[in-house]
Amino acid sequence: MKLKVWLALLSVYIVWGSTYLAIRFAVESIPPLFSAGLRFLISGLILYIWRRLKGDPVPGKEQWRAAAIIGLFLLLGGNGGLVWAEQYIPSGISSLFIATTPLWMVLIDSLRPGGRNPGWLTWFGVLFGLAGIILLISPWQQGLSGTEHLNPLGVGVLLFAAFSWTIGSLYSRQAPLPPSTLLYTGMEMLAGCIGLLALSAITGEWARLDLSTIQPRSLWGLAYLVCFGSLVGFVSYAWLLRNAPTPLVATYAYVNPLIAIILGVLFAGEKLNVWMIGSAIIIISSVVIINYARYSNRQLAESIPLPTSED
Repeated sequence: MKLKVWLALLSVYIVWGSTYLAIRFAVESIPPLFSAGLRFLISGLILYIWRRLKGDPVPGKEQWRAAAIIGLFLLLGGNGGLVWAEQYIPSGISSLFIATTPLWMVLIDSLRPGGRNPGWLTWFGVLFGLAGIILLISPWQQGLSGTEHLNPLGVGVLLFAAFSWTIGSLYSRQAPLPPSTLLYTGMEMLAGCIGLLALSAITGEWARLDLSTIQPRSLWGLAYLVCFGSLVGFVSYAWLLRNAPTPLVATYAYVNPLIAIILGVLFAGEKLNVWMIGSAIIIISSVVIINYARYSNRQLAESIPLPTSED
């Protein structure tokens, strides 16, 4: 069992950490929203049909409604924003913005009606993480050796993506979903793909799509996202939630950005400078602090849910 746990955990570390690079390759010659919509259409159909053939009952209207809301926030707003922003922001830096999702969860959950004060240690983690974001996007870096300008619109979209993922994650805690994790994940993917493909058509991506210009590594990137990012990675994650200690599973939230940064430097020629390293250390450390505070205090067990990102 220990061997299986570590193999599954390693799969989540590497697969989900590598999806940022795969997204970058995919959007090089495939319109971003279209590629994301196609990815979740294929993945969603596979999961939904698989679980129905396994005997899961037909979901009701209320369950479909809940899955649609979650899918639109997580996959249209969250993943769609990430995919679009990676046209302009390096994959490693993008992963750092998405890694801040637990920060927004703390803020939103504490400000909502009936929310709880998570405690001083968690607030310290939030403020520490915000400092890392400021360091990452700070304008005083411009002109310094080894730094480059980050597209402001891309940064804004990434922050919106993390915010949207947070809303969807918080709503999913009490949403009336089917008992099968894989079934309702497939439902969320199908709902999200409808939103992604619709927005892709509205923004003119379909009209600009030229199959003859799609590069092989974009196709490989998309295939990797479908087969590994959406299926292998998530199935491993779902299995871990039932068979491994939750604090151990939570480590993926701060290992994934490290994998993304390393792969971006090695395979995409992305620059790694002292500012980026410093920001990464601060942001990842803040997530460690927040997760530690969560599991060291039973009262917070339900107030700061782990993100289940489809990166």
